[in-house]
Amino acid sequence: MTQDDVDIDALVRRRIRALRLSRGWSLDNLAARSFLSPSTLSRIETGSRRIALDQLVPLARALGTTLDQLVEGPNDDDVVIHPERDERRGMTVWTLDRERNPFDMTVARMRITEPAPATDELGVHAGRDWFMVLSGTAELRLGDRLILVEAGHAAEYSTMIPHAVGAHGGPVEVLLLLSQDAQRTHLPRAQGAPPAGDERSGQ
Repeated sequence: MTQDDVDIDALVRRRIRALRLSRGWSLDNLAARSFLSPSTLSRIETGSRRIALDQLVPLARALGTTLDQLVEGPNDDDVVIHPERDERRGMTVWTLDRERNPFDMTVARMRITEPAPATDELGVHAGRDWFMVLSGTAELRLGDRLILVEAGHAAEYSTMIPHAVGAHGGPVEVLLLLSQDAQRTHLPRAQGAPPAGDERSGQ
């Protein structure tokens, strides 16, 4: 067994125990949900028993996680989120990794320097959008309306209304919660935006 194997093994044991305790469960509670005995779970958590794959699967299911998440190793390479710039639309975007998000949602921090586009350039997609202004003042264009949202305030609206977010009187930074449909509309092409010709469908 290599040192990496030992580290991962210890990490998995800590995750199992921490997830159990975070739910306020005793070993008996988890045993009933995972169909393993309390004594087996105790030996797994303390390291006195090797963890078998056929034990990890029911444990992951009982703890509300996936096998991949339970056994993934520490990786510093994907800790820091680097900004992606879209100079054409006056945007800088920091996004969480959608591939690891179990809810198919993306949280993005966006810095916008351009005003909201004209009414005939607004985009529409299924669902609802939510954003909070971190600094500056945002322009939220909803159909024919132009709504100003100041720092510390948030907005939530139906995205079946033609819409876009822009900067008012200077750069604005917002925190957005985006669905899969919203990701394609609002994020730069490198993050899944529409093909050429639709890039100004909304910010």
